[in-house]
Amino acid sequence: MEIVFSKVAGIDVHKRQVTVAVRVPEGEADSGQKRTQRVRRFATFYGALLEMAQWLRAEQVTHVAMEATGVYWRPVFHALAEFDGFEVLLCNAHHVKNVPGRKTDATDAVWLAQLCEVGLLRGSFIPPAEIAAVRELTRYRRKLTEERTRETQRLHKVLEDGGIKLDSVASDSLGVSGRAMITALIDGVRDPVVLANLARGLMRKKIPDLTLALSGRFAAHHGVLAGLHLDHINHLNEMIARLEARIDEVVDPFDRQRDLLMTIPGIGKRAAETIIAEIGVDMSRFPTADHLASWAGLCPGNNESAGKRKKSATRNGNAHLCSVLVESAWSASRTKTRLGARFRRLHRRFGKAGGKKAAVALAHTILVIAWHILHDEVEYSDLGADFYTQRNSPEVQKARLVRQLKDLGYSVEIGPAA
Repeated sequence: MEIVFSKVAGIDVHKRQVTVAVRVPEGEADSGQKRTQRVRRFATFYGALLEMAQWLRAEQVTHVAMEATGVYWRPVFHALAEFDGFEVLLCNAHHVKNVPGRKTDATDAVWLAQLCEVGLLRGSFIPPAEIAAVRELTRYRRKLTEERTRETQRLHKVLEDGGIKLDSVASDSLGVSGRAMITALIDGVRDPVVLANLARGLMRKKIPDLTLALSGRFAAHHGVLAGLHLDHINHLNEMIARLEARIDEVVDPFDRQRDLLMTIPGIGKRAAETIIAEIGVDMSRFPTADHLASWAGLCPGNNESAGKRKKSATRNGNAHLCSVLVESAWSASRTKTRLGARFRRLHRRFGKAGGKKAAVALAHTILVIAWHILHDEVEYSDLGADFYTQRNSPEVQKARLVRQLKDLGYSVEIGPAA
């Protein structure tokens, strides 16, 4: 194959060491097909990685390829970023598998270099440092939020085991009233009347039902477990609050973009921050909205055989971005907007079990809208819940048919039917 990049390197990354293969022209001429390669190993201490970068610079390497292996690639990337002149291609390991039976660190590094020199590698999106900081914080916030949900479920399990049916009466068992009752149970109070009278506000209307729900066999060990779960939930709440404050600080330079994204129905503050964290604000990295949807994994995969296209699931992509977009799609589905109308239209088309498919399709639409908003820096303009009805009205259909006939060269006069 034709050599596209003459001076390249492939790096096989591991936790304790990296194996680097350099492939350059043999002799002085860059255009020659004869290649020479050298392989070296370096430790992953930052000083050793800087030594590696200096060696690559001395070899006049221009393109460096490596697999995205967990977080181990990041120190390597940062060391290379200390020097100008390197174009780093971070590759999906699934796309660069070597021939079976030839698996060593050295052959993996050489294989990456060979793929790189003939231009067969497609680099992953590496966000700039300020976006990467937002990404790490928002992803950790999501992990903590999910952990809080799991811990809340564990608390409910303990209450259920003790015969306490609080969540059957209270819509939020960890609200002000619910917390007061759970804390009293932990402190040893067992009288359901006393517990029910801890209700506040509108919950006091449910005191008779609460009295029945709080009549159980809540034992001492249930109190110990519930106390541990509640303490963990409180600790997670504190951690999430600290993260929220820090996220507000790092997202501050992108306030304009966040506010623009929040004009899309279904997109709240957290969703907008996650979108910025995952795709950035510079859309030049994605030439079109379709490129972005393909990268995110919100478009159908290719499955064609014998000239026939077959059904296929969506491609693997950015799971963090997809999940928040699907959640936003469900929120938008309940609005009286064009997006809500589109969801209902798709749901009818897909049938009774088509809600999830419709949500994924609407998530794709939201991502396309987000690309245009960030690319053009404009607010979202809703076309209204009656958009599809108006588009298919008799007057619109008549105008469309007349236009089509005129395009074919006919002179059209509209009159009543005989």
